[in-house]
Amino acid sequence: MPIKSYLEALNKEFADYSYGEHPVELYEPISYIMSLGGKRLRPVLTLMAANMWLYNWQKALKPAMAVEVFHNFTLMHDDIMDQAPLRRGSQTVHEKWNTNTAILSGDVMLVAAYELLVDIEDRNLKNVLRRFNKTAAEVCEGQQLDMVFATKADVKKEEYIEMIRLKTSVLLGFAMELGGIVADADEESVKLLNEIGVNLGIGFQLNDDILDVYADPEKFGKQVGGDIIENKKTWLLLDAIEKTRGTAEGKTLDGWLKKKKFDSEEKVSAIRAIFDQYEIKAEAEVLANGYFEKANKALARLSVSDDKKQVLKKFIEDLEKREY
Repeated sequence: MPIKSYLEALNKEFADYSYGEHPVELYEPISYIMSLGGKRLRPVLTLMAANMWLYNWQKALKPAMAVEVFHNFTLMHDDIMDQAPLRRGSQTVHEKWNTNTAILSGDVMLVAAYELLVDIEDRNLKNVLRRFNKTAAEVCEGQQLDMVFATKADVKKEEYIEMIRLKTSVLLGFAMELGGIVADADEESVKLLNEIGVNLGIGFQLNDDILDVYADPEKFGKQVGGDIIENKKTWLLLDAIEKTRGTAEGKTLDGWLKKKKFDSEEKVSAIRAIFDQYEIKAEAEVLANGYFEKANKALARLSVSDDKKQVLKKFIEDLEKREY
């Protein structure tokens, strides 16, 4: 089944789905953020996983939507915390409406995610809700760690990996295992699906960090070097801090990180030069590729025929090689 078919089915379901009607001020922001699109990575993974065991993969559409609604709920609240003006090139909800509306509409989105999950058959519902609750809590833990890291002086690379595992990757893992559970896959396969998703998520986020520094601006769709400008403690920056400690480049890097007023292009160029000198990008690529390889190895162990794995295998390959 081509990925395009999954996306078309999801987009149609989202277009037809009503989150509520009154008061309009509560529900309009939900329709707005859901209409901004995005990669729909998580629900597509749910449908791909389900289709390995289930001919009628449409059975997994509502659960897949639940994952995407929850993801966008976290984005709506993250944007408030980050005071972000834009999301996917458009105004964030708190900017277009106000902060209180964004908080409340986000709360309703979490309720909507649960509502979409209740379509799951009774024999699987308790397990799905337990796993969803654990995942949702872990995503919040990851967001809290991300905020802690913003002011923490000494963040280890291993801590960063754990933070992105929680904030980003566990939801991809849940998205995949959800597809397996809906399709009544065996317990070992469901565990492997989670393993695929978690490793895929870490590799995806590391690639995202690399692209933020090195992407072609024409393809990237947002400001290249944004993480550097914000002093965001990505794996690349943490590796550079570690490798340049006690050197002239380390002093230069520290100076840029402490500057309150600076020319953005100059700062990005200077720090990227340090990354290049210490081959930070190459090491980050090796690390990211290692997680994609772990995802592929878990996929190879799944007890389904090779032809049923091909779409997911190609999907992983495309994520690994993406340029934006």
